Amino acid sequence: MRVIFMGTPDFSVPVLEALAEHHEVVAVYTQPPRPAGRGKSLRPSPVQARAEALGLEVRHPVNFKAAEDREALAALGADIGVVVAYGLLLPQAVLDGPKLGCLNIHASLLPRWRGAAPIHRAVMAGDAETGICIMQMEAGLDTGPVRLRERLAIGATETTGEVHDRLSAMGARLIIEALDRLPELPPEVQPEEGVTYASKIDKAEAQVDWARPATEIVRQINGLSPFPGAWCLVGEERVKLLRADLGAGEAAPGTVLGGFEIACGTGSVQVLQAQRAGKKPMLAAEVLKGLSLPDRL
Repeated sequence: MRVIFMGTPDFSVPVLEALAEHHEVVAVYTQPPRPAGRGKSLRPSPVQARAEALGLEVRHPVNFKAAEDREALAALGADIGVVVAYGLLLPQAVLDGPKLGCLNIHASLLPRWRGAAPIHRAVMAGDAETGICIMQMEAGLDTGPVRLRERLAIGATETTGEVHDRLSAMGARLIIEALDRLPELPPEVQPEEGVTYASKIDKAEAQVDWARPATEIVRQINGLSPFPGAWCLVGEERVKLLRADLGAGEAAPGTVLGGFEIACGTGSVQVLQAQRAGKKPMLAAEVLKGLSLPDRL
């Protein structure tokens, strides 16, 4: 098939690679380079970097309001568009450009967690499973019918970063299957029941409040790892908490129960992995070799 690909972050790269191996990618649309690093020099998106390495044409219109951008897409004569974490809401004229429309690879079990941060929200909510949906796109936000889906169990201490990587690989595999089987995959209309929205992660969500229940804090820590990273203050130092499990202790919230186990509003949290400012992520035992915890945080 002649495929238009639209994607931007690391999550999208394995999908682009799979499509380039199995189909003809006629153009890659991605977000334009952004200032990054200390020098704030323009840095291309992960998708742009990989597309250029594969010798593919890259386009990054600011939006598709200009008629020439829509016409340039239609002129590609693509059979289908594949969209994954592109970063723009596409107008109907763009969705109708390829002959067979556009498919979206969405990292949740729709209609649960429509929107921007489905992996973070699933882990933070304590969902037992998530998955990938191959969705026929329409103008609404992740409202289109699902053509193919696959489930993925979430481990008790699994982080968003780990789930992200597994779902990315799953999406790359499923989109190839979906394109091979498209005529036999009937569109499954999403039910109206069970709709939830995965709003963008706000950095204000990252500070740990030890007065909350331990189950919620474990989900917060694992769900915000590796980015933006839940954190707490140890003295005046901000320490990122990158993996946690439920502890066995009970005491006043914030009490250090030994090692890196902290009492919460109910129960306790056992921090398994953390990162000090300017240091690499380490196991909690390694972090504590250079960091003395007070009696209470």
